[in-house]
Amino acid sequence: MANNGKIKELANFIWSIADLLRGDYKQSDYGKIILPFTVLRRLDCVLEPTKQKVLDYLPKLKSMKFKNTEPVINKVAGFNFHNKSKLDFEKLKADPDNIAANLRNYINGFSSGGREIIEYFSFNDQIARLDEANLLFLIVCRFAEVDLHPDAVSSIEMGYVFEELIRKFSELSNETAGKHFTPREVIRLMVNIL
Repeated sequence: MANNGKIKELANFIWSIADLLRGDYKQSDYGKIILPFTVLRRLDCVLEPTKQKVLDYLPKLKSMKFKNTEPVINKVAGFNFHNKSKLDFEKLKADPDNIAANLRNYINGFSSGGREIIEYFSFNDQIARLDEANLLFLIVCRFAEVDLHPDAVSSIEMGYVFEELIRKFSELSNETAGKHFTPREVIRLMVNIL
């Protein structure tokens, strides 16, 4: 059962991060930043309990002769996706001078399914733009404060939070609800991964 108050509160907190974008971005473009960061943070929180286990397993995997290592690493991670990067949101915060390169490294550490979701948002362009505006580090720090672990936010609640954020961004860009939607194949991919 979804907790509407909790969903609203979480969506409002994530939405408040968009305030950092004022002046550098048009309001109608806020979603290009906030939505992929929300997905990234969710994936980060989901993988956090098994992250070290995956990192510890990687050297062993090199000695094995698998053509496709993704299913093996996914099994170690315990999900249909994984991240091989040594970075996470906490480690990204620890190196503000290299935030753009480190964030790209972190994203590239995801298995193909995880990267596919992020690539849907054309996020790489936004990383460069945010970095030039000196906003990238601030946004990473704010998202690091958001606990999107499944123990704190169920999959159903996460879906409602995402839906609420999309609704808010649609209102800002003066689009009707039907004009701004996440394609079904992306929703299916996100649901399968999470």
